[in-house]
Amino acid sequence: MYAVIETGGKQYRVSTGDAIYVEKIDVNEGDEVVLDRVLLVSQDGKTQVGTPYVDGAKVVAKAAKQGKQKKIIVFKYKAKKNYRKKKGHRQPYTKLVIESITA
Repeated sequence: MYAVIETGGKQYRVSTGDAIYVEKIDVNEGDEVVLDRVLLVSQDGKTQVGTPYVDGAKVVAKAAKQGKQKKIIVFKYKAKKNYRKKKGHRQPYTKLVIESITA
């Protein structure tokens, strides 16, 4: 059984027991998160596709960790004009462990 969920403007294919990294959700570590934006559910060869979401379907996950990704460097410059800008960015994330999928 698997589902396709939407969170943080992105879509993820999840199964029970999977660990996924999503855009930061404002929850504490160890809390339960109910994701009700389910786009597709497949169970025993039967597939339900929502328009846009599947009615009554939800995915229950546990927030395992809050953190920040590795720093990326954003460097802008213009050749021969002595224009240089250097910035860094660390994207915050939430690690979710999928506990159950209900259709």
